Amino acid sequence: MKVAALQHDIVWEDREANFGRLEPMIAGAAAAGARLVVLTEMFSYGFSLNADRITETPGGPSTRFLRQTAASHDLWVCGSIPILAPGDARPCNRLVLAGPRGELHSYAKIHPFSYGDEHLVYDPGEATVTVQVDDLRVSLFVCYDLRFATEFWSVAHDTDLYLVPANWPRPRRSHWQTLLVARAVENQAYVVGVNRVGSGGGLDYAGDSRIVDPTGELLATGAEVEATLIAEVDPARVAQTRERFPFLQDRL
Repeated sequence: MKVAALQHDIVWEDREANFGRLEPMIAGAAAAGARLVVLTEMFSYGFSLNADRITETPGGPSTRFLRQTAASHDLWVCGSIPILAPGDARPCNRLVLAGPRGELHSYAKIHPFSYGDEHLVYDPGEATVTVQVDDLRVSLFVCYDLRFATEFWSVAHDTDLYLVPANWPRPRRSHWQTLLVARAVENQAYVVGVNRVGSGGGLDYAGDSRIVDPTGELLATGAEVEATLIAEVDPARVAQTRERFPFLQDRL
């Protein structure tokens, strides 16, 4: 399967402007044969803590954008959205994955970024999520989750591909690059990390998106400008790597 990582800028808290920016990028990825398109964390607003201004309800505008895009281009597409579910006191930073036939899956970010006060605004999720996307077993994570290896380990045996959309600030870019490769190597699975570029909320972002194979090889990389990264992802490659190097069986 061809997977596309859309490394894009975000217009701060302007949902419609971001939809307009992303539509041609997604169309281009579809024309290039992508079956799965990964957007960034909070793709429609930027990493804003102004929850009163940007929080959506389940099935709100950003979710509809993902569903409509998936249907019109016959592909899977995902990105995270601030969503307040009925009965919840506070919203979650929720990664929503939409499929071409109306499929809809979501994962609430387990580790809000406390260093940046995300935990004061958005509640943590409670469970990992793994989804079947065609012939791939895909596990969903968001940004700061990348620092917590045990969450990735817990689903490794059932995962071919990890998705990690992010708004990872420039000062810690080396951490982002290193941890993406580490999660691929230690779990012998593909990792797609998609980070924004540009500036928002007083922070700068350098991109550095990556598609990493199960041995840690970089299949596609982004620099500091908007770009579409595309690579072939094959579950047979995961199985072959784990059979040749049966390291996961030694994990306690």
